[in-house]
Amino acid sequence: MRRSRGLTAALVLSLAGAGTGIGLVLMPEASAITPPVAFTADELPTWQPNGIVFAMAQANGTVFAGGTFSAVRPPDGTSGAEQEAVNFVALDAATGKPTSCKLAFTIGDGSATVRALAVSKDKKTLYAGGYFGAVNGTPVSSVAAIDIESCTPRAAFHPGFPATVRDLAVTDDTLYAAGDFGTVEGQTRERFAAVDASSGALKPFVANADEPGRAIEITPDGKNALLGGDFFSVNGSNTHALAVVNATTGAVAKTYSNIPSNSVVKDIATDSTGFYTGNEGSGGGVFDGRIGLRLSDFSEKWRDRCLGATQAVLPYDGVLYSSSHAHDCSLEGQFPDGKRNFFNAQLTNYEGASPAPVDGFVRSPRKLGWHPTANDGLGEGIGPRAMTIAEKGDVKYMWAGGEFTAINGKPQQALTRFASTGDVGAPTTPVASAGSVKPGEVQVRWRTSYDADDSKLTYRIYRNGSATPIATVAAESLEWERPQASWNDTTVKAGQSYTYRVTATDAAGNTSALSATASVTVPSSVQSYPNQVRADGANLYWRYDDTVSPYVADSSEAGNTSGIQLNAPALRQTPGAISGASTAMGFNGTSQQVYSDHRQTVGSAFSVETWFKTNTTRGGKLIGFGNNTTRNSGSFDKQIYMTNTGRLVFGVYNGSTRTVSTGLFDTYNDNKWHHVVGTQGPAGMELIVDGQSKGTLNVTGSAAYEGYWHVGGDNLSGWPTKPTSNFFAGQIDETAVYPKALTAAQAKNHYDLAKAPSDTVSKVSATEDTYINQGAPSAANGASTSLAVRGTSAYETYLRFNLPAAPAGQVLKSAALQIKTSTQANAGTADKVSVVPVTGTWSGASTTFNNKPTLGTTPLGSFASVPDGSAVQSTPLDTAALSSVLGSSYSLALTSTGTDPLWIWSMESTAADAAPQLVLTFGPK
Repeated sequence: MRRSRGLTAALVLSLAGAGTGIGLVLMPEASAITPPVAFTADELPTWQPNGIVFAMAQANGTVFAGGTFSAVRPPDGTSGAEQEAVNFVALDAATGKPTSCKLAFTIGDGSATVRALAVSKDKKTLYAGGYFGAVNGTPVSSVAAIDIESCTPRAAFHPGFPATVRDLAVTDDTLYAAGDFGTVEGQTRERFAAVDASSGALKPFVANADEPGRAIEITPDGKNALLGGDFFSVNGSNTHALAVVNATTGAVAKTYSNIPSNSVVKDIATDSTGFYTGNEGSGGGVFDGRIGLRLSDFSEKWRDRCLGATQAVLPYDGVLYSSSHAHDCSLEGQFPDGKRNFFNAQLTNYEGASPAPVDGFVRSPRKLGWHPTANDGLGEGIGPRAMTIAEKGDVKYMWAGGEFTAINGKPQQALTRFASTGDVGAPTTPVASAGSVKPGEVQVRWRTSYDADDSKLTYRIYRNGSATPIATVAAESLEWERPQASWNDTTVKAGQSYTYRVTATDAAGNTSALSATASVTVPSSVQSYPNQVRADGANLYWRYDDTVSPYVADSSEAGNTSGIQLNAPALRQTPGAISGASTAMGFNGTSQQVYSDHRQTVGSAFSVETWFKTNTTRGGKLIGFGNNTTRNSGSFDKQIYMTNTGRLVFGVYNGSTRTVSTGLFDTYNDNKWHHVVGTQGPAGMELIVDGQSKGTLNVTGSAAYEGYWHVGGDNLSGWPTKPTSNFFAGQIDETAVYPKALTAAQAKNHYDLAKAPSDTVSKVSATEDTYINQGAPSAANGASTSLAVRGTSAYETYLRFNLPAAPAGQVLKSAALQIKTSTQANAGTADKVSVVPVTGTWSGASTTFNNKPTLGTTPLGSFASVPDGSAVQSTPLDTAALSSVLGSSYSLALTSTGTDPLWIWSMESTAADAAPQLVLTFGPK
């Protein structure tokens, strides 16, 4: 029996720092591993059997493992140091090394195997079951009792089990067995039996089953036995795979008829929170997951219908740990069919009231952030098969055994273990992005990181290279659910550029590397198109301005539905669909797409919107909703696709495919940018292209399922005028999804706003720079990697820029100078630094203090002071003064009247963002 000590604190979210959080809930600071998970996912060095482990038990800091193997070797795999271990090994829980206890389980004919291990309540006796005829030469018959202290089999204990024993359970005076046998000690005991725990004498317990027994457990009160296996009847009562019987007599107390006939129960575990089954099956409609049941009346409280053959369940501290190869948890609202997850953890009970049943079953409690990885391994390719928890020296260890040959990507066969302390694995590095659509605000966003044993991570945002974070945000994520997190910087100034980097830290203090730099320029006026998309309520908005794969940022106000690029679509394609600096994404028409990294449902009203440009004659999906990510969806609708001839189709599924399409001659594969919107709401469906309605349909419903948004591809099988390709070849831009039906007027407004002139930004790096030094009046410093400014003894810095002319119809709306302080100590200054025009001539190669150029008297701008620490600094400049010299070569000087020097990087430096530059914003007159 395994007992729980109760739930620990539930998970929440937190936010701190300047600016505003988007889509996040407040939470306290994290501590240790994210509770209620009790173990790290970091594997510890453990000796390895050369075969398969089927059973595990523990006592007094020693872990026992049984299976089919002949030797164990050190964690590094050194074969010369291996030790003989015939189907059994005892190991120190804290070191992972074999103990002095050596037991050989053998049989005269065939191959012996150990399939079950159990320890008596007083921790003095180890019971073993399987298929064997002797232990260290002492004759037994598939069941043995071993004195733990002396590591010797008890010769007097030898009940006769003539076939394989697959599971054992022990109380104070009784040993229960499940397996393939039909008799015990010559008396009929079909698949389940009980013997005296001391003498081995057969007890009157009778629970005859028609097919093999695989699991047996006794309820915490000792009154009932929980039976699991392949059977369809127990003592003549119809019950499949699971039954509850009286622990003394075997009389049936509870039968079950809701486990599919092609599924069996492989394991049962119980504690004070209930009892739990691990299930395995094959064929259509299989049940491969876990069931949680109540002890009060043995009724079902929840069912986890993940697919992937569960082999072991282990409740501990309010968490159910399981071994399986779960690959599809769609029915639980979790990950779709894909990679195998061999270890999982979930709550044993709901934190509040149970939810309403779905398809007649209550979904299981949420999965937790504990995901060591394994592989299929040997034998049946099942992966892990058995689990136990041992304690030594105040540290608890989760041990797992099975068929695997790798753990966390490293070679490790059949046995592994994880501790309750010592988390050393850092989260993955965040992928960050930044965007701004109006003055005074930057949205910094990132795909949340993944940590194998911490679902609650702390993110620190660093601006302009500063070593001090400007904000701290905490958010939750799981391996298969990594929503975008975001934070609004409201301390930014119009016309200036900013850079941001983000780190992720787990509860143990392990910190990821800094993300790649995300750069943004704050506009001088509101960008009309993206601002309107946000104002009209988009809850997904992909602008495709991203610079790093595989992340696509969500620019909506909520900002939590990022996209994941599949098969590397082309980034930053220009020109984009709307005027200004926005870019598009290119798709190859054969394999590339973007899918949302957030499983969701879509309400009865929605709109999908995107821009596209193509000359394809193979058609393809522009946008749609589907129930998978990297694989073809089995359920898919709410989509816009192009036919081979270039027509557009908007469709939903409500029992049949219902579509609206453009006219026979309304084709859009002319290699021009086009805008398309599909809406559904109380008034029905409408397709709007380039601001004009192309058709309506009185259909108000669509298929209800959980899924993901797809852009550029996904399944189209069975849909009208299906194109040659599911995948779209061309460019896509400005994709948005709304939880409502846009009106035709709103769609037309978006189309018109995209053509309206908007701001453009030019970043102009210095083409030449130098500084002069009064202390070395004849020295030229043009090749230096750093520049200096001081009043006494004087340093002055000179910068030359080739200014662009204003674009046609536009004027300079703002200008700023951007510099970056160097990494030397005290590089900042407490003094004011002025930016003034250079009116004389100079060159980097020859200018010295002795021949320095003359300067203008009217400053263009100034830094009030510059803090220490290498970071980007920016100051606005006189727009009118710079407007008059656009299209020419222009020089600026940095001067000071104080005594505290400023040191900045020059254009010759290789540091990131080092070169001084002007940020020029142009816009309509």
